[in-house]
Amino acid sequence: MAMTMHCDIVSAEQKIFAGLVELVVATGTLGDLGVTPGHAPLLTALIPGPVRLVMRDGSEQVFYVSGGFLEVQSDIVSILADTALRADDVNEAAALQAIQDANDAIANKDAEFEYSRAAAQLAEAVAQLRALKQLRK
Repeated sequence: MAMTMHCDIVSAEQKIFAGLVELVVATGTLGDLGVTPGHAPLLTALIPGPVRLVMRDGSEQVFYVSGGFLEVQSDIVSILADTALRADDVNEAAALQAIQDANDAIANKDAEFEYSRAAAQLAEAVAQLRALKQLRK
C-alpha cells in the first residue's frame, strides 16, 4: 500500500477537494513544487495555475487555482485559494476570449488603459488553459 497524506483544496466559496493523495504538484512563486508524504513543514504562496493530485489508485485529478497559499503540516496539505475549480469546469472558450481581450487592451494604448489589470487577466486566462492542458495529458 502506498504512503498517502490528506489534502484539502478550499476556495473562498467552498471546499473543492478533501481526500487522501500520494502527490501534490502546484506552482509556487519560485516554481513548481511537489509534495509527498513526509515532506517538511512549508508555507508558500501560489501563482495562478494548475494543481495536480495523484490519487492512491494512481489516477490524477487536476484543479485550477487563481493563486493563494499552500501549507504543509505533518501528513496534511492545505491549499487556500480565492478561486479554485476542477480543471474540467474551466470554460476554454471564455479563457481564450479573455486572452484576446487582454491582448487587445494592451495593444490599444490610446483608450483608457490599465496595464496591470490587462496583464492580470492575461495571466489568469493562460493559467486556466495550462490547467486544461494538464487535464488532457
